[in-house]
Amino acid sequence: MLSQIKKNYLYNIVYQIILVLFPIITVPYISRTIGASGVGIYSYTYSIVYYFMLASLLGINNYGNRTIAKARDDKALLSKTFFSIYVIQFFMTAMMIILYILYVFIFNNQYFNIALIQIIYLISVFFDINWFFFGLEKFKVTVVRSSILRLLSLVLIFLLVKSSNDVWLYTLIMASSALFSQLLLLSFLRKEIMLVRIKPKDIFVHIKPILILFVPVVAVSLYKIMDKIMLGSMSNVVEVGYYDQAEKIITIPTGFVTALGTVMLPRISNLASKGETDKILDYIKKSVNFMMFLAFPICFGLIVVSKDFVPIFLGSEFTKSSILIYYLATTVLFVSFANIIRTQYLIPKEKDKVYVISVIVGAVINLVVNVLLIPKYASIGACIGTICAELFVMLYQVIAVRKELPILDYLRIILMYFVKGLIMFIGCMSIKYIDLSPVLTVLIQVLVGIVIY
Repeated sequence: MLSQIKKNYLYNIVYQIILVLFPIITVPYISRTIGASGVGIYSYTYSIVYYFMLASLLGINNYGNRTIAKARDDKALLSKTFFSIYVIQFFMTAMMIILYILYVFIFNNQYFNIALIQIIYLISVFFDINWFFFGLEKFKVTVVRSSILRLLSLVLIFLLVKSSNDVWLYTLIMASSALFSQLLLLSFLRKEIMLVRIKPKDIFVHIKPILILFVPVVAVSLYKIMDKIMLGSMSNVVEVGYYDQAEKIITIPTGFVTALGTVMLPRISNLASKGETDKILDYIKKSVNFMMFLAFPICFGLIVVSKDFVPIFLGSEFTKSSILIYYLATTVLFVSFANIIRTQYLIPKEKDKVYVISVIVGAVINLVVNVLLIPKYASIGACIGTICAELFVMLYQVIAVRKELPILDYLRIILMYFVKGLIMFIGCMSIKYIDLSPVLTVLIQVLVGIVIY
């Protein structure tokens, strides 16, 4: 059973690596071919269709994952559960497509053609049943299929996108790869379920919990983009650029840590349905051990190398991003621990209220701190707002489950890795006193850090 978790985690790590490599390879090429204006048009139109996609799926990704995991041992119940949830997704997507078409024809005159192509993303939501396969813990199917389509779209971009007139072609490739990725998944569905008749009451029973889990989805999406919107309006777009690039660098290693949560959610949900509390606690303790083992060296490592790494990777223009990474690196710890509590206890145990409240209040704290600090401190103020929000979300969730989980045991594990990470940090910082080139300094710091840790 544990080996299956390891396999699923490795599949997700491979996918995270592909997600990281894709923009690293395409961004320099696309920025030079379609230009800043083309990138801006694509990003702007995608950000709008993204919210229609969000409304189509509601909270189905987490809820569907959890509910399928609990029903997977009974094929008839599994089939009934799938169709009951999918009907909601189907009708919501159909409604959002109609609303999006109205939006494009009424409001989007300037980028009409690109906005119209973006509808393919929305159509792909009709066939987005990743949540079903995640609930079954069949990660190989979803990851391999997504990886192949990502690589194919990469090839098509380099072959076909050649000038600033090809924004529509770039949009078509990106949106179509998402659609075909979902369509390919349908071919695997037939083996897992059978046709069953469902009644309206079978559908209605899922609506409330799906809507409840939709609230944190919206809240998280708000405070992921809120910082940039507020920074742009209360400071300037240059500060947005510094912040955005720093956030991207933080997100890359954090994805490797939090990938475990995606793998563990269906497993813990299945155990919760059987009342196997001891196994759940055992898995959570193992997860805390593993995730803190990764989170501390990532946090300390980012702080150590950022000053030299950022100019190498992003260019000297983004020097300020290295300062922002000093601040944002701490969020790796908060996000990692909160991810364990959320995906391995709150969602599987259906303690959605705690999850919803923590994220909503986190978004409000982020907003308030941003209003107070961004006018004076610009992107650094936005970083402090993010730190406060992520710290609150983690603390609220920990306090809420303190009587149900052995939090003190987890704190001992955290303290152990903090000490080891700190020793690594001191060892790596000593390299800075040697007169070396930035590239050599970063390479030696990474090697020394690995050896010490």
